[in-house]
Amino acid sequence: MAFETPVCDFGWKAVDFDLPATDGKRYSLSDVKGENGTLIVFICNHCPYVKSIIDRLIRDAHDLRALGVGVAAICVNDAEEYPEDSFDSMKAWAEELSFPFPYLHDPSQNIGRKYDAVCTPDFFGFNAGMELQYRGRLDESGRQAVPNARRELYEAMIAIANTGRGPTSQIPSMGCSIKWLADTAA
Repeated sequence: MAFETPVCDFGWKAVDFDLPATDGKRYSLSDVKGENGTLIVFICNHCPYVKSIIDRLIRDAHDLRALGVGVAAICVNDAEEYPEDSFDSMKAWAEELSFPFPYLHDPSQNIGRKYDAVCTPDFFGFNAGMELQYRGRLDESGRQAVPNARRELYEAMIAIANTGRGPTSQIPSMGCSIKWLADTAA
């Protein structure tokens, strides 16, 4: 079953974190923050929606970094129930695809809950003041890539980098539900 993200809560402040990454380091929000904005995206390895967009997310992360926008991805899924989302599998996938951003692991799911992440992929685009300005989709692709799709996330992050404000009209991201731990499920 596909889930959609809620409407963007403009101005909501990013929550700090300190999480291990697949590159062996730990990252906080200040470590990934870009001069002109920051994109935090919740992804996982097994989701067909993420698999459908990962190549374009990598492309956009490269392009955004050149514009002073920092990018980080976080996996919060219950790896015991979904072994493809284990930290070792995350490391292998990040290395295989040469992720140009830190791929962070949130095994307690505390950060996922603080961000109110609902699906993978779930995009949080912040301005330089770390105020939320985008909670839409990467593009119109769902489980299948749409050729020549408009780069909605990229365009939104350019606007945020240049003006500090995201588009007022945003189409929610769609994806697989977050796989919450049984003892912390809402």
